[in-house]
Amino acid sequence: MFERFTLDARLAVVEAQIVAREAGAREIELTDVLAGLARTENGAGLRLLQELGVSREDVLAELDRIRRRGGISDADVEALTEFGIDVEQIVERIEETHGPGALAGGGRRAKRGHIPFAADAKRTMELSLREAVKLGDKHLGQEHLLLALVQQKGPVPDLLAAHGVDYVSVRRAVAQREAG
Repeated sequence: MFERFTLDARLAVVEAQIVAREAGAREIELTDVLAGLARTENGAGLRLLQELGVSREDVLAELDRIRRRGGISDADVEALTEFGIDVEQIVERIEETHGPGALAGGGRRAKRGHIPFAADAKRTMELSLREAVKLGDKHLGQEHLLLALVQQKGPVPDLLAAHGVDYVSVRRAVAQREAG
C-alpha cells in the first residue's frame, strides 16, 4: 500500500511516528496521524484544514490537550460533566501526584525502531486507500488520510467536527480542488 503514497503522505506517516516516539507511545494512534498531517510543511492535509478554517496551531494545541487528558475528547469531557465529573480537576490531581503529563505518557520513551500502528490508525490507512479508489486517484495523498480520519470515532474526528470539519466538508474541498 505504501508504494501508492505520495511524498507528502509518506512524510505525514513518518511525522506521526516521530510524534508517537516523542510521546513515548508504543503505537501510532489517530492523534499522531493528525499531528503528522499538521506538522508536515506544505502538505495537502494541512492546506485542506486551513482552507476549511482550521490552523495548524489550533490542531496541535488541541491534540496536546487531548493527550494531557489521556485521550479524552472535548465531547467526552462534556458528557462526563453532565454526570458531575470534572475531568480537568481529575487531570490536575493526577499530575500533582504523578507529575505533569502523567496521563499523556509522561516522557516515557518508546524503543528505537519501528512503532506499529494501533488498530484505529491501521483502519485509517485502509480507509484512505478506499477513498483514493473512490476518487479514481492512482496515488494516496494526505487528502485521503484526512478523509479517512474524519470517518473514525473518537477524539480526532470530534476535534475536527468541533471546527466544522467532517467527511462531507473534506470531500467537497477535495472535489473543488480537483475541479480547479
